[in-house]
Amino acid sequence: MIDHHSIFLLISALIAVISLIVLIAVFKLNPFITLFVTSLALAVVTGMPLQAIVHSFEAGVGGTLGHIAIVVALGTMLGKMMAESGGAAQIAHTLIRLFGEKNIHWAMVVIGLIIGLPAFFEVGFVLLIPIAFTVARRTKTSLVMVGLPMVAGLSVTHGLVPPHPAALMAVNIFKADVGRTIFYALLVGIPAAVIAGPLYAKLIAPHIELPAENPMAAEFVDHGADQNLPGFSLTLFTILFPVILMLVGSASDAFSPPKSLINNWLHLIGNDSMALLIGVLFSFITLGRMRGFTADTILRFSNECLAPTATITLLVGAGGGFGRILQDSGVANAIIAAAMQSHVPLLFLAWLLAAIMRLATGSATVAMTSAAGIVAPIALHSAVRPELLAIATGAGSLIFSHVNDGGFWLVKEYFNMNVLQTIKTWSVCETIISVLGLLFCVALSLVLR
Repeated sequence: MIDHHSIFLLISALIAVISLIVLIAVFKLNPFITLFVTSLALAVVTGMPLQAIVHSFEAGVGGTLGHIAIVVALGTMLGKMMAESGGAAQIAHTLIRLFGEKNIHWAMVVIGLIIGLPAFFEVGFVLLIPIAFTVARRTKTSLVMVGLPMVAGLSVTHGLVPPHPAALMAVNIFKADVGRTIFYALLVGIPAAVIAGPLYAKLIAPHIELPAENPMAAEFVDHGADQNLPGFSLTLFTILFPVILMLVGSASDAFSPPKSLINNWLHLIGNDSMALLIGVLFSFITLGRMRGFTADTILRFSNECLAPTATITLLVGAGGGFGRILQDSGVANAIIAAAMQSHVPLLFLAWLLAAIMRLATGSATVAMTSAAGIVAPIALHSAVRPELLAIATGAGSLIFSHVNDGGFWLVKEYFNMNVLQTIKTWSVCETIISVLGLLFCVALSLVLR
């Protein structure tokens, strides 16, 4: 039985999340202030020591921004160079020509799946969003129709498919075979991405009315029918260059002895922040100086694109602060305890624990590693394939992204949606991927017996 204090913690957390949504969506309060105040109120109500409350929120903000701020800043600079040089227009034009305007949403889910393999969701998102803006503008299509398939592809690879770092962690914890996990994850992930991306986008896009002006999209100019665009191959290589560096870094142990000088250098340049930094500097040459831009012009591009990211960065950080309060107040542990007391099949338990941790903390990576660590010892005495357990855990970690998840605010702000629209599109998209991931895993487990 769950004790009364745990029930109180769960109810308090539920009320806090509902309050956040109502205050932001209905009363139009500033989202950053609302997240801050609600986090503090939840901490007080749940009995956290008063002297620890602000420190806990600050730690959550700092821990989130330490990665996200760098990624958003560098990714936006790279996106600005792609836009100003005409590179984004060239890729958009090529995709439209290859797939046709009516099938562009299929192109976006494919590019999301490919770019998302080595990169964390946020990195892939900032790399691809300028292309989504340009494609939507050129085809006169809703950004939801273009962007939702893209984020569905990115999300599937983030949660399910090694060698993505988060998925690889679960594979290692469960001691699963990497090759088989990749194969099964693609069997599960591709149809999930198709249903949650292009198909769901086609269903929901007509019901989402976006404002005519998008401040972030305005940062990325469209060269229209300009024939003097950079070459497709050069532009594609520029955007893929950070991705290639990340792949090299993740596979560096295969190229060189672990902890050797070369190995350490490969790990360094393969770090996503370093890879993006190198990619941005590379774009200053390929999409800057080679296009005839002066150093002063490139400096102006890289400076002026940062101002609109301030709000996004603060909101992502505040979401991390709210997630940290949920952990430090004991809510996350109460949720785990409740899930552990339910006698459910192991595959579902792995998914459920990851889903609950995702809802509580907002982090798919934290949810995946935490749930895998709890279930792995039990799995040693089970006949369930570890590869399927890793995938089910990843699927659970993707469920219903909401206000404590940095990805939620990235999608909301870049797509220029309100909170309710973001829930109807992005949160539901994530939930479709999560639930289908579990169902396809169960189906595979029956076939592979």
